[in-house]
Formats: sequence, structure tokens, C-alpha cells
Amino acid sequence: MTQFNPATGLAEGSFGIGTYARHGGKPFPGLVQPDAGVIDLSDRWYDTHAIFDDWERAFDALVDIAAKDQGSDLRLPDLTALPCVSHPNMLFAGSNYRQHVAEMMTHNKFNQHARLEGESDEDFFQRNLEEVDRRAREGMPFFWTGLHSSLCGANDDVPLPLIGEHPDWEMELGVIVGKTGRYVKPEDAGELIAGYVAVNDLGTVDEFRRADIRFQYDWMSKHQPNFKVLGPFIVPKQFVDFSQIRIGLKVSGQQMQDWPVTDMIFTPEQILSYASERIRLVPGDLLSTGSPPGNGAFHGNRWLRPGDVMEGELTYLGRQTNNIIAEDTGGREWTWGPFPLPKGG
Repeated sequence: MTQFNPATGLAEGSFGIGTYARHGGKPFPGLVQPDAGVIDLSDRWYDTHAIFDDWERAFDALVDIAAKDQGSDLRLPDLTALPCVSHPNMLFAGSNYRQHVAEMMTHNKFNQHARLEGESDEDFFQRNLEEVDRRAREGMPFFWTGLHSSLCGANDDVPLPLIGEHPDWEMELGVIVGKTGRYVKPEDAGELIAGYVAVNDLGTVDEFRRADIRFQYDWMSKHQPNFKVLGPFIVPKQFVDFSQIRIGLKVSGQQMQDWPVTDMIFTPEQILSYASERIRLVPGDLLSTGSPPGNGAFHGNRWLRPGDVMEGELTYLGRQTNNIIAEDTGGREWTWGPFPLPKGG
């Protein structure tokens, strides 16, 4: 059985890679040991992007550095955890957990036209689950792109913006790309993965749908400042048993998400294969693989509010703690405001 060190949540014998700063100091790439010791890697790599640019050789060097560690005066709790990679291309998978998608299809307004007359929620859910499984067999993944200006560290405050009344959480498994490739088959796409990382993909979910343009969706509400919590470290895939990863999130002490990644509709390898047919993947890219069930709508429309504390954790990948605060705008107010509502409300 894998032993996890309570100091970090890392498996014994593994390590994490991240970006850290001493209080008021310059950011540096660091190797995190399970006991929370941190080795400054800045004498070898400028930043973590440089590590992933030559991942195969870098991984061998990191294993050697970790094995020769003679102790460090740096400790993870004494450092500021910054986003593990500072400027990745970001891909976010949507509708990628069986349970979550079937729940949305059962309860959300957009799919009520598909409910049979007199059909119970339970029967409708089972039919929707069958449709999700058909999509897994016959369909293809979906992802949208993100802005790295929305990234923040694992313990940073998250300010709630003026615009958007339903700020929501989505704790997810992230994948860091270690090499490029085009038209990569799913069975070969594991070679693109350097490591895994925890991601909290926040958004003001009432600001997704627009009535004033034909495309109807606007993803900017997902990229407000600090709406992408990343870290505290990236763990090389060699140290992670994917089948054992569980995603958990508490909000002010209440368990909101607790779900295995094995419920994904499309695996990270399938999504990266799909991505390789449509974009240029580069080392250091971040793929977040979608949210399991447990968002605010399924907790009685319980949205984030100032004073809340989010506590996220993924098996092997450490923990996040974020205080929710009101954004300090310096007295400035919006010009454009919320999206217009459809005619009729």
C-alpha cells in the first residue's frame, strides 16, 4: 500500500516540482520532498518551463537530485507557492465525468425537452447515463482554451469579482505536457504526459450564456483573476497510480466534491490525442480534465461568498487552501456589467 507523508500529501519516494518564493524574494523552481523539504533548482533551470522543455533528461536529473539530497533549510510551509508553471497554454475539458454529466442532463433546464412524459428523475438519469456511455464509445472530447493570467498559487486568496452572482468551484485533475506531437494515437498519448497537478477551475457560472450573440457562450467568466488555482506542485507521472486518484474539495468545512478520476468519460490520453489533431501542443501546456460532481448547483445553489475557505486535495498531488474575499476595486464600478438576459427573463 502506498504511504503518503502527511506533511505534503506526497507519496514516499516521490517528489513534486513547483515554483516558490521566499517572502519578498525572487521566484525559483523547486523540488519538493515528501517531508516538505524544498531544494532550490535555480542553479540548473531558470524556471519550471525550462524543466519541461527538455523533460526526459530533466526527469533523470531530478531523480538524481532527489536521491542525493543532503537536507535543505527551505521548507514548503515557509515559502509562497506560486503557480507551478507561469505561462502555459491552458486546455480545459468540459462534460467529462459520467455522473456529473448525467446529473446535469437530468436536472438542468437545457435538457428537459428530452424527458418523457411522467418520467421520474431516477429513470431519466439512467437514460442520460446510457447516453453518456454512448458518447464515450462514439463521440469525441470537448475542451476550451484558457488564459494563464487567471492562475494563482495553491494558497492564494481568491477575490470574488463584481460581475457574476454564482461563483462556483470545480476541483480537477490537471496534466502537464512534456513533449509535442501531431496526430498522436490515444494508445501513444501517454508519452506526452510529464506529470499531474491539482487545479481548481472556478467560474461565475451565471455568466456563461449570452443572449446578444449567436454563439451564445462566453468563457471569460472562467478567467477572472485567481480563478485558476494551480498546485502546490506537479508530480511526475512515474510516481502516480492514476486509478487511485480521488478528487476532494471542502467549502468552509463542508465536503462538496469527493470522486474518483476513473469516472472520466475520456481519459487524459484520449483528450491529448484529440488535441494533437487540432492544436500545437508544447511542453509545459496544462490540460485540466474536467470536474466531477459536487458543484454549487448540486448543493442547493450554494455559491462561494466572502469569508469562505476552500480546501482541495487530490491523492498524490497535495493540498490547496484558499480564502474567499471580496475584490478590492478601489471604488471603481463596472461599465458593461452582466450579460443581457434572454427575452422573457
